[in-house]
Amino acid sequence: MIPLSSAETQVPEADASEEAAPHDEALEVLLARVSAEFGDAVVGSHIRPGQHLWVRVTRDAWRDAARFARFELACEFFDFLSAIDWMPSPFGRDMDSQEDIAVFGKPQRESQPQRSGYAGGDTRFQLFARVYSVSRHHGLIFKTDLPDDDLSADSWVPVYAGANWHERETWEMFGITFNGHPHLRHLYLPSDFEGHPLRKDFPLLSRRIKPWPGIVDVEPMPGEAAGEGGGEDEGSE
Repeated sequence: MIPLSSAETQVPEADASEEAAPHDEALEVLLARVSAEFGDAVVGSHIRPGQHLWVRVTRDAWRDAARFARFELACEFFDFLSAIDWMPSPFGRDMDSQEDIAVFGKPQRESQPQRSGYAGGDTRFQLFARVYSVSRHHGLIFKTDLPDDDLSADSWVPVYAGANWHERETWEMFGITFNGHPHLRHLYLPSDFEGHPLRKDFPLLSRRIKPWPGIVDVEPMPGEAAGEGGGEDEGSE
């Protein structure tokens, strides 16, 4: 018998793509319970093992999801509620134009595709909220899509009183109405303020009038001639 060389007897290492993906049994059980309760109303989900569970539900199931989390999953702690505008800014990097001119010689206006984050999304605006169970040490983040022609959803205040100010802020900054909220009124802005400052298409006019404090002149590094580091001389050509 001819002995095999060590190279021939060595077991090949498993390809990284074939290795089992990490999983989190506790979060998988949590997702299974939510899915069993809401069925087709769960339209997306994502698990980051050891960290978070995201569940995207239909808008009709938004308040029911809060109620189920609190009374069936023991998520008695309300963390936060807010919204996301996934539309890429129509201004590009316009707000950073002075810095771009210093570095590149011109403003950068590269278009970006719309993204929707974990658990997906089909609309520009989404609501999201996080709740947590102190007793069972698990938590989850709910998301829901809002159609562009009806930016509204049922209020979580009847389930979590702490959602009151969060929903007021979201209404004020994004223009999203919460059905059943006891009193939607301004937190930060004057009552006659027009527009919603956290929408991507809201222009920050103050930055066009005066550069924001983070803008600084780009100076050459030691040993570089003026202009080689993309400084002020280069941008003035």
